[in-house]
Amino acid sequence: MSPPRADETAWELQGEGPPVVLIHGFGLNRAMWQWQLAALTRSFSVLTYDLPGHGESAPPAAAPDLAMFSAHLLGLLDRCGIGRAAVVGFSLGGMIARRFALDHPERLSALAILNSAHDRSPAEREAVRARVREAEAEGPAATVDSALERWFTPAFRAVAPETIALVRGWIVRNDPGVYARIYRVLAEGDAEIADGLERIACPALVMTSADDPGNTPAMARAMAGLIPGARLAILPGLRHMALAEEPEAVGGPLSAFLRDAL
Repeated sequence: MSPPRADETAWELQGEGPPVVLIHGFGLNRAMWQWQLAALTRSFSVLTYDLPGHGESAPPAAAPDLAMFSAHLLGLLDRCGIGRAAVVGFSLGGMIARRFALDHPERLSALAILNSAHDRSPAEREAVRARVREAEAEGPAATVDSALERWFTPAFRAVAPETIALVRGWIVRNDPGVYARIYRVLAEGDAEIADGLERIACPALVMTSADDPGNTPAMARAMAGLIPGARLAILPGLRHMALAEEPEAVGGPLSAFLRDAL
């Protein structure tokens, strides 16, 4: 395990077994995996890290894009002495995981894409761009309330204020300028990885929630249809952050997939 250092990448390596890398979503940090770690570390060596510009990691050294995040992950694997790993990405992390799978297939033993956008329509893309413009003008606080509504069901928001406050705190603590630049990557990045998924040869899982408005079941079905042999899981009655709202609903299929793949 490496202690976090603000001047580089904050990361932790926990558990024993085949290596699994978890990539968090936009505006969050490696702590978002807390609801999944106990189950995963029983069977796997799990690497979590803060993306550049998030949590305790340094801001991006250059203009952020998916290629930069993919190269950053490659460097982190080299630093940790990990040759091949299963890569699990949530939301923006799912885009980075796909970019990494296309850039460095030899370093991938399995791929799991959780609640991540694919090949948005013009209307879907403009909806995200509008939120980017809000963030550019007013910072993370301008988008946090609408994000929490999209991410959690009304019933969960009513009974779990501590979790909602925790996630809200992660978002609003982001540096406004860095946040807006990386939000632009989230808005545009799915287009560059819409093609080429048929080249992914490792075992793959595509999962989303039935009521995730920005990372829809239709997107997940399309990705699973393009990746040879991919598994598909659609979680009923949940929104974007199902992994926090109902950890077992996500952790069960994810752990089963990783056990079979690794």
